Amino acid sequence: MIFYGKRVLFIGAHPDDIELGAGALIHHILPSSDVLCLTLSDNQKNPMLKKVVDELHASMQVLGVPTDRVIVEKFATRDFPDLRQDILEYLLKIRREFKPDVVFVHSRADIHQDHNVATEEALRAYRGTSVLGFDVVRSSYGFFPHFLIEVNAGDVEKKIEALAQYNTYSDKYYFDPSLLKATMLRHGALAECTYAEGFDILRIIGKFEPIGN
Repeated sequence: MIFYGKRVLFIGAHPDDIELGAGALIHHILPSSDVLCLTLSDNQKNPMLKKVVDELHASMQVLGVPTDRVIVEKFATRDFPDLRQDILEYLLKIRREFKPDVVFVHSRADIHQDHNVATEEALRAYRGTSVLGFDVVRSSYGFFPHFLIEVNAGDVEKKIEALAQYNTYSDKYYFDPSLLKATMLRHGALAECTYAEGFDILRIIGKFEPIGN
């Protein structure tokens, strides 16, 4: 799969999901791809999370994502199953406007109800488009990456630095730099390289073309 020059859409249910699942990849492809990061819920239903939207923007800034390529919507956290049609229609709107070539969303192994709905509606909204699933370790069950993308040490450090912007979650085990790095080392071992990010395959659209086309 070629990302160079492609429009790549990352969809997360909540602040931090995209960076946890694909932060190193985002940093890696940004110089040569048009990246859009869409977070469906601002998580403001929880009074303890008032700073997470600012932290999300700081995190994306570390990764190098331009401000106009970061969208944070207001679908209510934990209510996604009841908002399924609204989410689908919103994702169709993004499809018309951005026209992504590749979409990244939550893994099907994720059991969080909001993550699950985001994935199902993305598969409906982006028929005819390759869709890959990223892992958010705190809510995954049985995830195994069958699609591995090599990243470098600089990408790994930027992912760790980006997630360090979430002071709200500084005590969460899944933000531990050693865990983040170990996961990318493991995925690298599977890909026979030093570091990689791993995804599951939700849909791949392929073409067979002569070399040079």
